[in-house]
Amino acid sequence: MSGLKVYIADDQTLFRKGMSRLVKTFDNVAEVKEAGHGEELLELMKTEPADVILMDLDMPVMDGVEASEKVLNKYPKTKIVILSMHDTHQHVFYLMELGAHAFLLKNAEPEEVEKAIISVVENDFYQNDLVVEALRKGAMNRKKNQGRPMFDHNITLSDREREILLLICRELTMKEIGAKLSLSEKTIQNHRARMMDKLDVRNTVGLVKYAYESGLIT
Repeated sequence: MSGLKVYIADDQTLFRKGMSRLVKTFDNVAEVKEAGHGEELLELMKTEPADVILMDLDMPVMDGVEASEKVLNKYPKTKIVILSMHDTHQHVFYLMELGAHAFLLKNAEPEEVEKAIISVVENDFYQNDLVVEALRKGAMNRKKNQGRPMFDHNITLSDREREILLLICRELTMKEIGAKLSLSEKTIQNHRARMMDKLDVRNTVGLVKYAYESGLIT
């Protein structure tokens, strides 16, 4: 994995410039572009879609939530890493439901930013303590409040699919899962695609949410 295009959307010029300089030092990043708000980001995407977007939420003209929705609908291969100072579990859970691939606080260490970028490209999501706790509590609150389940629980996964999903939740890559189960990487990718189709989710984040809501992970 190399030659990644990373775009940074943030209206705070000082933070955006500093993050840009940082990301340019990462070995796998080839190009970094900046946008001050969502509309500016979407204009950049028209010319050349990003591999990863570091997305602030509180921006003028078009905020990060609206921009994320538009990017996820039009550019499904682009990964979105949310950058925010809001760390409530409800807030993080909402953003993961939206389809974001990772959530970082703005005071995250540089090493975690690099790790998140690599992880969303290789694994389709990045799972840190904030995300784990938000997904767990979100699933618990749904059951406690008897809200409408996120997934149709009449749909069941095979033993092999559940085994693969558990390994996905441990953040193993498709290649690592294949090696562990003595299967080809392509076979693991096919299993993942079938699970996504069966559960009607569009990315690995959806599979991880299913694992929490179904009780596969407690």
